Amino acid sequence: MSRRCELTGKGPMSGNNVSHANNKTKRRFLPNLQDVTLQSDVLGRSFRFRISNAALRTVDHRGGLDAFMAKAKDAELSADALKVKKEIAKATAA
Repeated sequence: MSRRCELTGKGPMSGNNVSHANNKTKRRFLPNLQDVTLQSDVLGRSFRFRISNAALRTVDHRGGLDAFMAKAKDAELSADALKVKKEIAKATAA
């Protein structure tokens, strides 16, 4: 399972641990990923995603999964999230 947010594309970053003696060793900064179930009001069903905590806050700020998907860029979404976005767009248009 990759350590990548399904909605924002946020992934691991690299950097250094710096000791008191200024020795530098490589390390990874991992995103804070959570397994969540988000409800779609338009489709009337829920979807499971593995998203970062920052993405969860953004979904709440924008007013839910449907509003988030309307503004989300296709390049950042995972394959599963892209299918959900297209379903929501199709249901909204009809």
